[in-house]
Amino acid sequence: MARLRKAVAYRKLERPYTRYSKYKKMRFVRAKPVCRVVRFDMGNAQKEFEMSLHLVSKDGLQIRDNAIEAARQTANRTLEKVLGKTGYHLKIRVYPHHVLRENPLAAGAGADRMSTGMAHSFGKVIGISARVKKGQTIFSVRLNKKDIMLGKQALTRASRKFPCACTILQGTKVAF
Repeated sequence: MARLRKAVAYRKLERPYTRYSKYKKMRFVRAKPVCRVVRFDMGNAQKEFEMSLHLVSKDGLQIRDNAIEAARQTANRTLEKVLGKTGYHLKIRVYPHHVLRENPLAAGAGADRMSTGMAHSFGKVIGISARVKKGQTIFSVRLNKKDIMLGKQALTRASRKFPCACTILQGTKVAF
């Protein structure tokens, strides 16, 4: 199985040239990959909580869907172990819709005969990512006042899965 390229190859926010339209003739990209993020809402969404915490990006960048899923699993597991399934509400605030492409070049002996070089360099679809601007909220958690430290710990662990620096902001009774 082929390995993923490092996140640094797709981190910068550049002009998106990956249009995916519902009309076939207007698509630049022929196939869109499936999003690896399983759920965007976890915990109890109906309950009223006292406090909210927000994981905010300090940089503008792209975050791949597998990094978002890894952060979601880490944060959800940390909260669910102590608070159970109804003691919090975790929400992912970004959606990976941007299509990532790669122009594979053959390497090794005889590669010049089978490679097209940069002649047809649009590339094949290899994944999707979320475009995050500076100051945008990535994750939000609602919980009670007594569990604030656990929420901060969960968001700190989640932030380590992202290729950017993040900060945690605290609020009171924010509507989702």
